[in-house]
Amino acid sequence: MSEERNSNMNRMEDSKSWLQLIIRFIISAIVIGIAAFVTPGFRIEGLWGVVFAALAISIIDYIIERVFDVNISPFGRGVMSFIISAAVIYFSQFVVRAMSVTIIGALLGALVIGIIDMVVPGKTF
Repeated sequence: MSEERNSNMNRMEDSKSWLQLIIRFIISAIVIGIAAFVTPGFRIEGLWGVVFAALAISIIDYIIERVFDVNISPFGRGVMSFIISAAVIYFSQFVVRAMSVTIIGALLGALVIGIIDMVVPGKTF
């Protein structure tokens, strides 16, 4: 009886973590879409472009965090994280065809994402 209960609890935790991951991704896509909309020099075309941009930025962010063991949220660890965040936004345009970003647009986009990240609960970027 106890084993079955533990198994059910593990499945519930797994589904909860997937749901949290999906919600976090949707919030990230919305934040990136808002940042692209209000930031000059940062443009994403269409809904699928925003989704793919959020996916590319999330994957690049994940890889950098795992390899360098650093939090690159725009306001996570100061100026260096801010610059790395802007670089992630800038280099994501080479992966996502619907996205175009200037260097200034990437810096401003990281600033906008950081400000929104301070207001929206959870990890956005």
